[in-house]
Amino acid sequence: MQIFLDTTDVNVLKHAAETGLVDGVTTNPSLIAKSGRNMFEVIAEICDIVEGPVSAEAVSDDPKVLLAEGRKLSKIAPNVVVKLPLTRDGLIVCKALSEEGVKTNVTLCFSAVQALLAAKAGATFISPFIGRLDDMGFAGMDLIHEIRAVYDNYGFDTEVLAASIRTPDHVKEAALAGADCATIPPTVFEALIKHPLTDKGLELFAADWAKTGQSIL
Repeated sequence: MQIFLDTTDVNVLKHAAETGLVDGVTTNPSLIAKSGRNMFEVIAEICDIVEGPVSAEAVSDDPKVLLAEGRKLSKIAPNVVVKLPLTRDGLIVCKALSEEGVKTNVTLCFSAVQALLAAKAGATFISPFIGRLDDMGFAGMDLIHEIRAVYDNYGFDTEVLAASIRTPDHVKEAALAGADCATIPPTVFEALIKHPLTDKGLELFAADWAKTGQSIL
């Protein structure tokens, strides 16, 4: 499963990218606002750090402007993926951009039938929001299973990008459900690496090694 970071903090991203385990990045208007930076500058910088897909979101509620925004965003760098809302206009623009060879990420997906339409519109990625469904009392991970089944039934190429992930367990469950990618906050990425038994084992090994008085170098 590909792992994307959901962030616009380039310093945090650089630190995570040093692991060689970050496959891409997703951004949204809220993260851009939080960064306090010019959108085009921060997206360009992120694209220099990560070779994989970098989602940049078009925001207009006018379909003609939305299409123009998508075209402009796609020119920032070759690895930009234009993020679009799962609305009627968003799907129309998705189809138009896809036919132009522009990669797209259709976001704010909350049902399998929405995901079906996004795939028919040629979306490169579909972003189902697991955590937000959980917040409403639904089993968000069920949606990943449903979309995976629908896409496999018809051989759609659209990749399932599990979003609104809150915990390492969400990442595990998304992988088990067959998600192609997961976009996660940097804190969750760091948490994936850690386990108390790993820490305890290392402490024991270090103590025993010290007793030998040896050095590998």
